[in-house]
Amino acid sequence: MSRFTELVELVQTFEKDFIKFYDKNNKSAGTRVRKHMADLKRKAQEIRVEVQEIKGVGKEGEGDGDGATESSEKQ
Repeated sequence: MSRFTELVELVQTFEKDFIKFYDKNNKSAGTRVRKHMADLKRKAQEIRVEVQEIKGVGKEGEGDGDGATESSEKQ
C-alpha cells in the first residue's frame, strides 16, 4: 500500500494552494495548482506502468497478448 500512501501524501501537499486559489481567488496559487496536477498526472502514469509490468510478469510465455490465436491469424 506504499503507492497509495504516496498518492495520499502528494495530494495533501496541494491543499494550501487549492484553498488559496478556490477560496481566496489567488491567481498565483492557480498556477501552482496546475503544476501540482501535472505532478499528480506524472505519478499516476508511473503507477500505471508499474501495475502493467507487475501484471505482465505472470503473462510471459502465454503469447504476445494481442488476443489473436495462431489459427485465427492463418485464416
